[in-house]
Amino acid sequence: MTIAYPSSTQEPQLPWCQTPLKQSKALSRAAGCKVFMKLENLQPSGSYKSRGMGNMYLRSLAALPDPSRARFYCSSGGNAGLAAATAGKMLGIPTTVVVSKRTSELMKGKIRDMDADLHVFGDGLIEADEYMREELMKHDDGAVYCPPFDHPYVWEGNSTIINEIAQQLPASQPVPDAIIFSVGGGGLFNGIVKGMKAHGWDNVPIIAVETRGADSLATSMLLDEHHMLPAITSRATSLGARRVSKQTWEYARHGGKDAGLDVRSVVLSDDEALMGCVRLAEDERLLVEDACGVSVATVYNGALRRACPELREDSLVVVVVCGGSNVTMEMLMEAKAKTGEESETELPVKELPVKKIAKEVTVKDKTVPSSPTRLPNPTRWSWRWKIRNN
Repeated sequence: MTIAYPSSTQEPQLPWCQTPLKQSKALSRAAGCKVFMKLENLQPSGSYKSRGMGNMYLRSLAALPDPSRARFYCSSGGNAGLAAATAGKMLGIPTTVVVSKRTSELMKGKIRDMDADLHVFGDGLIEADEYMREELMKHDDGAVYCPPFDHPYVWEGNSTIINEIAQQLPASQPVPDAIIFSVGGGGLFNGIVKGMKAHGWDNVPIIAVETRGADSLATSMLLDEHHMLPAITSRATSLGARRVSKQTWEYARHGGKDAGLDVRSVVLSDDEALMGCVRLAEDERLLVEDACGVSVATVYNGALRRACPELREDSLVVVVVCGGSNVTMEMLMEAKAKTGEESETELPVKELPVKKIAKEVTVKDKTVPSSPTRLPNPTRWSWRWKIRNN
């Protein structure tokens, strides 16, 4: 699919846009190497989802015998639905979005603002999707199904991120030394891999980041099976796919070796994801969801260096700032205040044991160590926040 980007003086011809690749002084200082941000938070819907959903619309419309009869249907936790609604509005295509009861009023309002027909059903994405397909699409001859992440059209759209990065990197370093991004269901993962393979970047380390409680990829890699989580317990609900797509699993199993890739999994806590959001707002004046903040947190907290010890001072790393629209500054402040209260009330700092507590979890007759339980511990950034807001 040939994509011609409009100039700044033309009306948009695509339901997504080319985004900047910007070096961050703060992230580079924290990582001890050059860190560039791919600013997908600047997409029309506020997240990279505009690429996949936009391409889904364009490809599907081109294949339909009568596009004028089409209505697109998308089940979503929020951002994919907003991307679908935004693409539908930009292209003049009627769109129905089904979200679960867990979706925030903020996101539901944004989807309605795009003139989509919004339905709320079930306690999670699986129930919402089943209701949409069995109750709504069944009676619509023009229905077009838009999976939120598990479709080749979505992956193709997301792969344009790499096409742009390849054009935007400095001539002196045309290939990054690592690329960092968050993983939910795997739509972004699959698209980035597709783009990397097209550009011959197979050996570039992929740092696949998740929050604890939404770590379906990390758990699958640990157990060496395509595993489904029993439930999503992370606050980063935009990463809340209980199981990654089959294609994602095939790319990532055995650390990517089977697919000729180098995949390294990182799992951080919800509080670390929140820290990433706060620091990004302070340092770069960018407002993103926890699902995006967790990738940024890998740079701030040293997880990048632990995952890629081979990085040098002159190495170049790209972090995909995937965005997310379910966030306001007030939401960040409330979450941070709540985190601070829990840290103060559970245990005094002086009584915290030095060692981390490890548990064992039995999954299908396999006993594996879970991620270490992190005891409350006010960190430098949390004290800085508290001082600034008192």
